[in-house]
Amino acid sequence: MSVFHFGDLLDAYLPLMLWTGVGFGISRFAPTYTSRFLGLALYWVGVPLQLFVLARHTQFSDTPYIPYVAIATLMISCLLALIGWQFAKTETSDRSSLGSFILAAMLGNTGFVGLTLTNSLTSDSYNDWAVLYSIASNVAGNYGIAVFIASYFGKSEVKPPWWKLIINVVTVPSLWAFAIGWYTRSIALPMAIESGLDISIWVTIAFALSLVGLRLGKIEKWDSFKPAAIAAFLRVGVVPLAIGLGATILGLRHDPRLILTLMSGTPTGLSVLVLAEVYNLDRDLLISTIAFSFLGLVFMIPIWIVCFA
Repeated sequence: MSVFHFGDLLDAYLPLMLWTGVGFGISRFAPTYTSRFLGLALYWVGVPLQLFVLARHTQFSDTPYIPYVAIATLMISCLLALIGWQFAKTETSDRSSLGSFILAAMLGNTGFVGLTLTNSLTSDSYNDWAVLYSIASNVAGNYGIAVFIASYFGKSEVKPPWWKLIINVVTVPSLWAFAIGWYTRSIALPMAIESGLDISIWVTIAFALSLVGLRLGKIEKWDSFKPAAIAAFLRVGVVPLAIGLGATILGLRHDPRLILTLMSGTPTGLSVLVLAEVYNLDRDLLISTIAFSFLGLVFMIPIWIVCFA
């Protein structure tokens, strides 16, 4: 364990607390449509722009197995969620509650919280590990597996055919933005534009964390306390522990191992709320899990640094 990580722990907490606090602070007087507008802006502009820039600036040649780790983490999370549901379900739980529980335990906020943490706590030489993990996790999880889970467990009366789900997946703007960024890496842009694109990544992260605060500030009831607490424990506690131990067994140490642990243990992502609106899932459970997992992350970060840095 190096003093570097403890010395930079504040750098990891500061943006999380600052921008989430800003969102939480304005949630009490912000119009009801604010969070929805911000979420749509991130979906159509912020996230695609972030992936476009990361695809242009990240080298992936030395990380061929990272996508497999990200997909394996999704599968492990899903399995643990099915086991954990036996202890989390209540008398009022229904089919949509189970689907929401699986998504809450499986989908992490790798794109915003994950990249913020790894940027503060690990060496720049391993940034491509975190970026590729985030991309693989989002493509396979948020835009792939999660759509099918939400459709299967959702309470929507109209069930879209399988081919329509596939079309929805392949038309996600973030996927196209990443592809464009990847295939235009050889095209040099003016320095002013490149600098602006780099700044846009952190602006997007700031707005995304503010959206977390907005959502948390709108919580009015905690009817799903038990399942949400268990889902959050799986998301930021059990899953990263399993990945960290697995990385140790495979011989990884220090920054590479810490990156995989942090990325696999990010709090529940905001994408679950979009799925909840589309497929009529348990919104209270999902919002509550975001809150618990975000708070749990604050306490777990020092533990992961001590154990896996």
